[in-house]
Amino acid sequence: MKSELATKFTDPSRGVYFIGTTPPRASVEEEQLNQISQKLLQRLDNIDVDGLIVYDIQDESSRIDKPRPFPFMQTHDPRAWSKRLKDAAQIPVITYKSVSSRTTEEFTLWLQEAWNEFDISDIVLVGSPSSDGDIKLPLAEAYKTLANTPLDFNLGGVTIAERHAKKKDEHLRLINKSEAGCEFFISQAVYNPQATADLISQYAQTCKAQGITPKRVILTFTPCGSAKTLEFMEWLGISVPVATKNRILGSATPLDESIKICRSALELIMETALPDGVPLGLNIESLTNRKEEIDASIDLYKLLKATLDLKLAEQALL
Repeated sequence: MKSELATKFTDPSRGVYFIGTTPPRASVEEEQLNQISQKLLQRLDNIDVDGLIVYDIQDESSRIDKPRPFPFMQTHDPRAWSKRLKDAAQIPVITYKSVSSRTTEEFTLWLQEAWNEFDISDIVLVGSPSSDGDIKLPLAEAYKTLANTPLDFNLGGVTIAERHAKKKDEHLRLINKSEAGCEFFISQAVYNPQATADLISQYAQTCKAQGITPKRVILTFTPCGSAKTLEFMEWLGISVPVATKNRILGSATPLDESIKICRSALELIMETALPDGVPLGLNIESLTNRKEEIDASIDLYKLLKATLDLKLAEQALL
């Protein structure tokens, strides 16, 4: 049976809209899990979402020498958190899965359990954060393993504009991932919109040259209300131009300023992506558990959804 999201993704005239979240720490007990999930879903009461995105948080210390601004903590199984949210909210959930630490056999079992026990049909596979360390299952092999199962997952991939700015080949990664079965892509959080626009433009031109239809790109945005959050964003590899940093940290209301910056970023990217035939979506997340930033992420969601919806409506009239 085709995923509900897979059907929505094939309509380029509409946007698709998500809220991103992470599973609670592994030490959190059942009663607290219920409270956390209810609080999250209450925030969704007044907004129209197509679904949620649940991340698979990994220790990425092998990727960077700097210490992690916020300590890494093991979380509950993302599949279980996805099922809890999906059952409670009755909306689709995209579940991330980091594949590098499992063997082919372990990953196959994970897929079977995800499908049969956790009712998961929409997934994003993520490779190792760096080429160092013990990589049991490279991402390309994970794609092949998935293709060899009879399970009809709606598969997505990650795209990183910062990688394109350095290596100039991210558009080819998108083409290769599409050939491996990816039907959509989710970006890293955007604070350098020109890098994202450049990537999407090159991707669109390559698709046109090869006679293929571009896949949907879901753009991730996050509010930033403090120097600590900004430090964490940069630790994660998110590119933040100096002028943007200064605007946020020099503002009397940094969260509000970051929201304005995100709206401007989306407007710049839309001007490239939509005329080039690349369908877009939005994923709004809070990188911290600070109430102010979580609340700001909902405000950001409302603003950016309205911005993209308006642009799509205008485009439909042309």
